[in-house]
Amino acid sequence: MKILHRRSWNVRSIVAITARGLCFGLLAASLTSHQVIAANDAAQLSEPGRPLPAQEVAAAQFTAEALPAAAHRPQWANFERERASHEARHVADWVVDSGDNRGMPFAIVDKTDAKVFVFDADGQLRGAAAALLGLARGDDAVPGIGSRALSSIRPEERTTPAGRFVAALGRNFRGKEILWVDYDGAVSMHPVVSTKPEERRLQRLATPTPLDNRISYGCINVPAKFFDNVVRPAFTGTNGIVYVLPETRSAREVFASYDVDEHARLRTANLPVPAQVTSVAAGH
Repeated sequence: MKILHRRSWNVRSIVAITARGLCFGLLAASLTSHQVIAANDAAQLSEPGRPLPAQEVAAAQFTAEALPAAAHRPQWANFERERASHEARHVADWVVDSGDNRGMPFAIVDKTDAKVFVFDADGQLRGAAAALLGLARGDDAVPGIGSRALSSIRPEERTTPAGRFVAALGRNFRGKEILWVDYDGAVSMHPVVSTKPEERRLQRLATPTPLDNRISYGCINVPAKFFDNVVRPAFTGTNGIVYVLPETRSAREVFASYDVDEHARLRTANLPVPAQVTSVAAGH
């Protein structure tokens, strides 16, 4: 199944899917309590920043394409001195240059390096941290997995799906604040869960290698201080975009992204700029 741009969800859609599962690794309450809390969340998430219809997202991607060469000056994300993979830099630069984030803060989740980067709306880095991700390697979510019991989810199904997601702060059934990434798929970004000492999640975050960072059911676990000091302030009072980088495909395939330097060279030379293909579908 293709990884595609996710359509934004609104309050009505949140209420409609309250019977679906909450974030993996945090589920423990009954379905009834899930529904009550999710309904409360819906009131809190009433368009803090207007969610984007799929057609508007598609149109926004081509704003830069429609401008004459002289009117468009290439722009890049500012990673400061933070180490980042080529793929993370490629996507962040494309987001800033194309305006794909629609003037909202955004985050890049690099699954290969197990790292999260949070930017303001202009592409200035607000912070970066290690992350714990889904146990299984893969970029697709199993259909309907958000409504399944944890005990029924096999290890190979515990993926963090790749794609572009409109995200917003909300709360889980325990009242803890989280950043909803994919509500349908029960994927969120939240402070690391350390209720099972045998999983050694805090220790995994502290190691210098990403090789031991695959442990969750799909959620993105980050250090508590990073969530409190970077994620929450960045997404307070507004929606944002979370780009989860693929690990079995290329970013260009998933996001229809382009290389900013090459894009600028073609424009300067008045050469044709390859058309970017925007795909829309109801799934990962």
